[in-house]
Amino acid sequence: MQGKVAVILGGSGGIGRATSMLFAHAGARVVVGYGRGREAAEQLLTELPGEGHFAAEVQMEDSASINRLAETVRARAGRADVLVNGAGFTRAIPHDDLDALEDDFIDRMFAVNWRGQFAAIRAFRKLLNESGDGLVVNVSSVSGMSGSGSNLAYCAVKAATDSMTRSLGRALAPRIRVMSVSPSAVDTQFVPGRDAAYNAKAAAITPLKRIATPDDVGRAILACATMLTYSTGSIILVDGGRFVA
Repeated sequence: MQGKVAVILGGSGGIGRATSMLFAHAGARVVVGYGRGREAAEQLLTELPGEGHFAAEVQMEDSASINRLAETVRARAGRADVLVNGAGFTRAIPHDDLDALEDDFIDRMFAVNWRGQFAAIRAFRKLLNESGDGLVVNVSSVSGMSGSGSNLAYCAVKAATDSMTRSLGRALAPRIRVMSVSPSAVDTQFVPGRDAAYNAKAAAITPLKRIATPDDVGRAILACATMLTYSTGSIILVDGGRFVA
């Protein structure tokens, strides 16, 4: 990854932090995109090996904000070779509680977790195309395939993300590859209220008997850039066998 620039959206979160660290160790210059995690992003910058990294605020529900980030990356870094779409949010809502899944929540889920990812690809397309070896990695979820996750809207969003990956893997080839990395439960604070007891239950029904770490997911994302160079439109499961269990 020497000489390349990786833009990590959601870079201050658990998976984003691990991914930023792995790309920096591989030699990339990292742009840490954050929404509300300014302090965490700035702390991460002090820990990344190498030089030239920087953090920038971006609001995923605001396409103008994403466009400004692309302009900032061009001005400060001059290029973008990898875009990691790792920003998003969710909360736990029982799948049979239809009344709790309110319209405003559904709309924001799609605005942040799907439309924002699409808008980021659209905004960075020119830079990635100029790279000649551009890569988009969408952080999806096994929920998009299993229909089991934090809530019904989250499952639908991740299914849509995988569909976008397949479509754009075809449409943006050959100069830009598009991949999805799809974990199951990850040991982060992404889903509010899920604790060690939940993680233990999830591990017990996973064939590999543990849940994923942020590094597990980050390594899969890095592999898309460094090892899986003849793959595009693919969905990479990082679930310990959870989907087939």
